[in-house]
Amino acid sequence: MPYEDLREFIERLENEGELARIKHEVSPVLEMTEIADRTVKAGGKALLFEKPKGYNIPVLMNAFGTERRMKLALEVERLEEIGERLVELTKIRPSSFLDGLKSLGAIKDLASFMPKNVKKGPCKEVIMDEPDLTKFPILKCWPNDAGPFITLPAVITKDPETGELNVGMYRMQVFDGKTTGMHWQIHKHGAMHFRKLAEKGEDKLEVAVAIGVDPAILYASTAPLPENLSEFMFAGFIRRERVKLVDCETVDLKVPATAEIVLEGYVKADELRIEGPFGDHTGYYTPPEPYPVFHVTCITHRENPIYHATVVGKPPMEDAWLGKATERIFLPLIKMIHPEIVDINLPVEAAFHNLAIVSIKKRYPGHAKKVMFALWSMGMLSLTKVVIVVDDDVNVQNMQEVIWAITSRFDPARDVIIIPEAPIDSLDHSTYKPNLGGKLGIDATKKWKEEGFEREWPDAVEMSPDVKQKIDAIWGELSRFVL
Repeated sequence: MPYEDLREFIERLENEGELARIKHEVSPVLEMTEIADRTVKAGGKALLFEKPKGYNIPVLMNAFGTERRMKLALEVERLEEIGERLVELTKIRPSSFLDGLKSLGAIKDLASFMPKNVKKGPCKEVIMDEPDLTKFPILKCWPNDAGPFITLPAVITKDPETGELNVGMYRMQVFDGKTTGMHWQIHKHGAMHFRKLAEKGEDKLEVAVAIGVDPAILYASTAPLPENLSEFMFAGFIRRERVKLVDCETVDLKVPATAEIVLEGYVKADELRIEGPFGDHTGYYTPPEPYPVFHVTCITHRENPIYHATVVGKPPMEDAWLGKATERIFLPLIKMIHPEIVDINLPVEAAFHNLAIVSIKKRYPGHAKKVMFALWSMGMLSLTKVVIVVDDDVNVQNMQEVIWAITSRFDPARDVIIIPEAPIDSLDHSTYKPNLGGKLGIDATKKWKEEGFEREWPDAVEMSPDVKQKIDAIWGELSRFVL
């Protein structure tokens, strides 16, 4: 059965021995970050801070901080299962990854997971007489952060042209009790809705923010879905049950009925404010920049709400496992479009968009370069800075094998693609211009004569299969002594 809400997930974590209840009084200003940072880097438990200093609202952190908890969150044995189910639904060979994903919305079986509207929900148990963000234990994560930030918001907007709802995750700096920043980067759908609003000459875009949603909704809000594929529908597909939505009080939007906290309000087309700095998942502070201002018109919440938060910084952090979930979930779809691809690794240390390592079954000269350009044309993978392509005998999840392949199959004089001034992640501080930077492709496959390699390629050192089989038979006993 899918989790009805965040609380059922917390109960599951506790039953599985994956939750630690912190009964010490801990401040949401820096102290929770330090505890969470040490815990996630040690592979520790989810944390429920029961006594945030100055507040009576508990704080949940590190809920997704291991591969096991990510699987528990999405209720799967293997993360690839979700992508494999999507592939089974499609039964198509579209011309591109984007077309393949867009086509899913027209499939009857997937459409059956469209969200269900309900008249009331727990998120409306309390409607604050006067909305005030300072009543919640919102974290200041790092010493040089500009203030407290909401770090796990499911931000809901409506396309001004189509009326379709979108759910994204954009950090929100709290300026005061009724206003925050809205850090939607230019590549995100929330920013696109904001631009469309301005183009129509309208001055306000309504926004709702759900905090403390069930795990499938939270993951879907981070997933790199194309336009017009509903995150609520995708969450319903993941959980195999429709998401329940309820109308907001002051804006024409719908929110998850079982959310812990809901913020309602708007952003104005002509109002920007300096937001940041913020200690980000790159391991650096994102510098101050102008972003839209979110004005809160109403706050509703459950009785005795739970505030759900995360902290990002030098990897690995909790968000690494959300990123790894995306890598595994979307791999079957990538392979459906490009069947030569065997596996892909988006290393945690590279902060998602900086490096992709992909293995392929090489079929023709220049095949590695074709795969590089294919990845650079796929949705959010288009922001990838470095792509390394290796043969299928290399395990891309094993960096020892990857480095071996790069140093033994790659000639820097010939096996490089460099593309100047291409789309790049907004948070990449190394580029000379915002959102625009270079891309590097490394072909670390074995080269063919047709590619100009005239020498004989040497055989890799491998043990004879019969010897391997013989030692396999006694290895169980031997390993007790030699390992």
